[in-house]
Amino acid sequence: MREIGEEKVAWIYFTRDVVPFAAMFAVECTTVGSNTLYKAATLRGLNFYVFVFYSYVVSTTLLLPLSFVFGRSRSLPSAKSPLFFKIFLLGLIGFMSQIVGCKGIVYSSPTLASAISNLTPAFTFTLAVIFRMERVMLSSSATQAKIIGAILSISGALVIVLYKGPKVLAVASSTPSSLTISSHQHLTSVDSSWILGGLLLASQYFLISVWYIIQTRVMEVYPEEITVVFFYNLFATLISAPVCLFAESNLTSWVLKPDITLTAIIYSV
Repeated sequence: MREIGEEKVAWIYFTRDVVPFAAMFAVECTTVGSNTLYKAATLRGLNFYVFVFYSYVVSTTLLLPLSFVFGRSRSLPSAKSPLFFKIFLLGLIGFMSQIVGCKGIVYSSPTLASAISNLTPAFTFTLAVIFRMERVMLSSSATQAKIIGAILSISGALVIVLYKGPKVLAVASSTPSSLTISSHQHLTSVDSSWILGGLLLASQYFLISVWYIIQTRVMEVYPEEITVVFFYNLFATLISAPVCLFAESNLTSWVLKPDITLTAIIYSV
């Protein structure tokens, strides 16, 4: 009996602590890989509007049969219900976060995107406190750890965005003034793009935190993960279709080649 009790305690510890940590670690690794592949694909000419639209299309197509198989234990929400509107809002916010995130990576790098993703817990904790989903007790060690973690996350992101390190290429004093001005303008434009990319990525992870808050509200009322994710991707596809097609009117950009561009889209799913 004692051995059975110890096994039960070990299983509870494994499912409560180890599995969520492993899942978060896997998601983080997947996100890093997706950002890296996306950056490589953009260098090959992939337009980020095309990337976002096809990513949602592939996700919706894959989730459609899964939603019928695993997501039919509850009736679907009515089109006039607040729940339906919240799921639509998930699609809108998710689409906006994808757009600003992809543009941010274009201006910066996957390394910056991965580093600034640490803002998500800080934003989520702050929003959870604002919407009274998280209780703040300053005397609690858990609350103190969350506050300190949020401050460190925001401070680290600011350092990464504002500081890139010393310039490796320096202009010699004997260089003509025109070349000096040209080099200075080039370096300044790169720094400006880096900061702009950081701001866009920070906006992405703020929107993702808002997405998490709304998703929590949805799951409290309608705990059907597959169905909710399917409708989220469906609404995001419907929203992204006119926006992306209008923003990228060159039809040749929508033709995918079986190279890293197609790999990046499939991997992002």
